[in-house]
Amino acid sequence: KLLVIFRGINVDYFDPTTKTEIEEKKLLKNWGIVENKKIILLPGRLTSWKGQELFLEAINMVNIQLGYEAFYAVILGSDQGRDLFKKKLIRLSEQYRMTKQVKFIDHCKDMALAYKVSDIIISASIEPEAFGRVAVEAQSMEKVIIASDIGGSNETVIDEKTGYLFEAGNANSLSKKILKVLNLDDTTIKTIGTEGRKNIVNKFNVEKMCFSTYSEYKKLIN
Repeated sequence: KLLVIFRGINVDYFDPTTKTEIEEKKLLKNWGIVENKKIILLPGRLTSWKGQELFLEAINMVNIQLGYEAFYAVILGSDQGRDLFKKKLIRLSEQYRMTKQVKFIDHCKDMALAYKVSDIIISASIEPEAFGRVAVEAQSMEKVIIASDIGGSNETVIDEKTGYLFEAGNANSLSKKILKVLNLDDTTIKTIGTEGRKNIVNKFNVEKMCFSTYSEYKKLIN
């Protein structure tokens, strides 16, 4: 007999109702974001398999399609000593002439707040994530997630309902999904956010994970 118990996150911490407007404004100021533009966030440590290069390529494609820079692109994560890779990403943003649009943020002690101030969350990993916290945390915060269609995201994201999946490693596929989300009306965005949180609370809740694990051990012992 095989039983699957899904890994969970703290849905009380990743709850959009717990953040204040004052906190949001302070964080945006720290990030150097002053214009009232949408924010596309890519969280995760700076390493090639997390897909930061792919993300920048996709953003450039979106800019070409739109004809202007309609949003900020925030790459949030420490290079953890991989300074050469960070320099490579900065050079890439310069090559695409996106230095004002792209923000490199080393760290954020309140990830729930980082999600809250953002409009679209990206998980662009080019190799499978066993779980993929970003996709789960973003849904819990009622944000639209766009994730690569490999690894955990295939199970945690319900495509077209709680978020969107794109072809892993394909910048063109990612750019199309970004354009699609940018064109969604407020009602649809709200619905996706609501469905996303419902999905996480029901299936990927740490309390549920612990209770299910405890219950199964108890059955085995008895």
